[in-house]
Amino acid sequence: MTNQSTVTELVLQDVSVSFPIYHGGSRSLKKSLMFRGSGGHLATDANHRITVEALRNISMNIQAGDRVALIGSNGAGKTTLLRVMAGIYEPVSGTVTSRGRISPMFDIGLGIDQEISGYENIRLRGLILGLRPDEIEERMQDIIDFTELGDYLDIPVRTYSSGMMTRLTFAVATCFAPEILLMDEWIMAGDAGFISKAEHRIQRFVEKASIMVLASHSQAICRRFCNRGIWMETGQVRAIGPIDEILDQYAAHTGQ
Repeated sequence: MTNQSTVTELVLQDVSVSFPIYHGGSRSLKKSLMFRGSGGHLATDANHRITVEALRNISMNIQAGDRVALIGSNGAGKTTLLRVMAGIYEPVSGTVTSRGRISPMFDIGLGIDQEISGYENIRLRGLILGLRPDEIEERMQDIIDFTELGDYLDIPVRTYSSGMMTRLTFAVATCFAPEILLMDEWIMAGDAGFISKAEHRIQRFVEKASIMVLASHSQAICRRFCNRGIWMETGQVRAIGPIDEILDQYAAHTGQ
């Protein structure tokens, strides 16, 4: 994957991803049947191993201003495609070219250390997100105010409730302006009293992004926030086009 400081874009050319199934015998057969049920396409590689072809010959060109919804059933390849875009999975063939800093929002709790304080975790998570130490300090007060955790930020996060942990991780994950934002389902965070505040923040976060790619089962969210749709089916692109057109095609196909 290449990254150049020019106009923001994300381009995939004939990208394929496959995963080998290593276990032999009956367990291999069982795994094969499981993957078949999940939507993956079974094949064999040059070493005669069974593989799951998770993505096949994916090509797309996503430009600045695009808000793209990945649409399809479970097992269609949406999450795998996001992980390829993020550089987590490497294609077995094809190329992925990105221009602009990529911000994957798959696991907003990534990098949290249970034994250190909230303040220390803010700095640690910020570094994982690619922020410089001075950028983290510039955003520190905003994060503190948003979490409403006060003195709890001085103590180890292993003492936090799940709601407190969500406030902390969510505040850090949305404290900067992303260039290429990749999301697997819409982020919703915290208890009832926190949801409206979080909803407003994530909307502003999305608006700051030059490009967004969102995998979601919510047609309402896709219609509201996206201008393009990509319909995925068994690891391939079934259709690309304006969001309303693609959602209507998908609904007609699935009877939803």
